[in-house]
Amino acid sequence: MKNIVEVKNLTKKYSQGGKHEVNALNGVSFNIPKGQFVAIMGPSGSGKSTLLHLLGGLDSITSGEALIDSNSLSNMTDSELSQFRRQKLGFIFQFFNLLPTMTALENVCLPLLLDKKSLSQVEARAKELLNYLNLSHRMNHYPDQLSGGEMQRVAIARALIAEPVLILADEPTGNLDSKTGHSVLELLRKLSQEKNQTIVMVTHSNEAASYATRLIEMRDGKILTETLTNTNAELI
Repeated sequence: MKNIVEVKNLTKKYSQGGKHEVNALNGVSFNIPKGQFVAIMGPSGSGKSTLLHLLGGLDSITSGEALIDSNSLSNMTDSELSQFRRQKLGFIFQFFNLLPTMTALENVCLPLLLDKKSLSQVEARAKELLNYLNLSHRMNHYPDQLSGGEMQRVAIARALIAEPVLILADEPTGNLDSKTGHSVLELLRKLSQEKNQTIVMVTHSNEAASYATRLIEMRDGKILTETLTNTNAELI
């Protein structure tokens, strides 16, 4: 099975006050095969958010290597990274990050329009996704006319619009009530199982992590344990 994510001895150091350095990540290594839904947990300062940012090309790597779909993030220029994020990665955030002056449909279309794709093709794809996510009746509504769960589903549709090889989810249920959060997690699990979508999710919630195929627990910038939460999963 092809690995979508390959992390090799990944290190991230931050400078604090002159010569003092903090090791946010310290020699992390793991692989993620296509279609696996991975939850990353750990206390504040464990390195989980730093790891997600490095996988998303949102921060620079100090040493080691992160490959996404066989592409090394370290070897890309800023413009190449920006293009790679638009074309290969999907992001889901805790606070949705929808543009308030755009409808649900327009928000979903935006990433491909920024990539200068045809409006007719983009709209057809966006409508297909919104229908799949049971939002066909809300596509012309603005974010302030949507519930929290609907906004997060719009954000998921936006993350899927470019058919990314990897979705990165940062506390995707952190701003939702329990019932709505469960429906979003069920949707992510469904995408992994039915669409073979590879997903990496950072969460503080053990309950949220239970929806994933695999759990990675971090502490002090290192991987503490790895556990399969689905007997059909493959730990690589």
